[in-house]
Parts: sequence; C-alpha cells; structure tokens
Amino acid sequence: MDIRGERECADCGQRWSYYETGEISCPECGSTQSVGVGERKTHTAGTASLDLTAIKGAIDDEPLEMLAEQASDQCRAYIKTVGFIHADELQPLSEEYLAACELRRVGATLSRVMQIDDSEELYFLELLRGADTGDRPGPDAVPAGLHPERGLAVAAATNAYLSDLRQFLDDREQSVDSVLSAITAHRKRVEALDGDVDPREAEQLVRAIRDLGTYLREDDETALARALDRLDTEQL
Repeated sequence: MDIRGERECADCGQRWSYYETGEISCPECGSTQSVGVGERKTHTAGTASLDLTAIKGAIDDEPLEMLAEQASDQCRAYIKTVGFIHADELQPLSEEYLAACELRRVGATLSRVMQIDDSEELYFLELLRGADTGDRPGPDAVPAGLHPERGLAVAAATNAYLSDLRQFLDDREQSVDSVLSAITAHRKRVEALDGDVDPREAEQLVRAIRDLGTYLREDDETALARALDRLDTEQL
C-alpha cells in the first residue's frame, strides 16, 4: 500500500519514521493523534522479527509435539507481518522468512502425526534452532517424509513474494513477464503435487526468485538470464 513514511504528532510535534517503527503512536508522548507527512511510497514491510528463544529453551522440558505446535503457531503469526517492499525498495526473499514458512508446516505436521521417526525429529530440531537467525537446512538435509512441507513452504513464500513484486513493478518492467510466468507455472506445479517434489527443485525456484529480485534492484541482466536458466523445464 502507498503510505506517507514520516509521521508528526499533533500534540507535541515529534516526528518519526513509520517505515521503521510501524507505529502511529508518538514515541515521545504516546499520543495516537498523528498525521502522515511527505510523499507517499509503496510499503508492505513489517517491523516484527521471528523470536523462537523461549521454544528453543524448552526443548529439554516439553514433548516434541508441543514444541512443534508452538513453533508452528509462532511462525504463522510472524509470516502475517512480513512484506517485501520497504519505502519503494524491493527487499530480498530472506532465509528467515523461508525458514519460518517451512517451520510452520513442519511443526503443524509433527504436532498431529501418530509417530515421528528419528530423522524427522532431528530435522525439526535443526530447523527450530536456526530459523530465527536465517540458518535454513539445505535441500539434501530434508527427510523424505518432509519433502511436501519444504515444497509447500517454498510455494507459499513464492506466492507472497510475487504478490509484493507485482505491486513494485506496476507495469514498469515488461522484460520480466516471461520470468514471472515461468515462476508462477513452477509454483502451481509444486502446489498441484502437494509439495512432494525434490527439495533441490524447490530450491531452484527460490534461487530464480532471488535472481529476479537482484535484476530489479541492481539492473543486473545476467541475473535475469540466470533466473530463466534455472526455470528451464529440462533442468527441473
């Protein structure tokens, strides 16, 4: 959405950046009476961060199913706050966001299944320990039973990122139409298969999106060509 990024308190005159705080309340006097000033810019980014410290601290004390449910719920709440445009500037698709999308699904699955094998338990704990610092396990680490969770997480992250990216483009970049179409086609394929694809294929989709973002931020035509190459159907 287009918003004025600087706000001014109607009571005390204090000014602050809404882009940085996400708050309309005055940081000086607490008044909720404020007005936006300056030009409007497209802004979807939130200010929340993913903090799994308490859940990680309970690993030795709580059943795995409870940890999984709590992690899933916390990641779901975090994901709702995330956007990818900060004051007209397109942001990269972060490892933290991708890890949160996956932990949401892995946690939801493991909290309700009757039996969890050792590889799935170890993977969940690895994902939990690193998600809020952007340390996401590589595709070869994903157990076969959790391939669908990785695939659906990537598909969901792709959909969210493309939604913001289209706002950012606003018909300014017809040169990326073919890449957008290819990314959308591969996302729909992953969804049609309920996420059950080789994690390395899902990772190619992530890399293609990041290449597209690099092209749009840095006008790097090599990155655009690389994105198309990654989406070549003969490679997936």
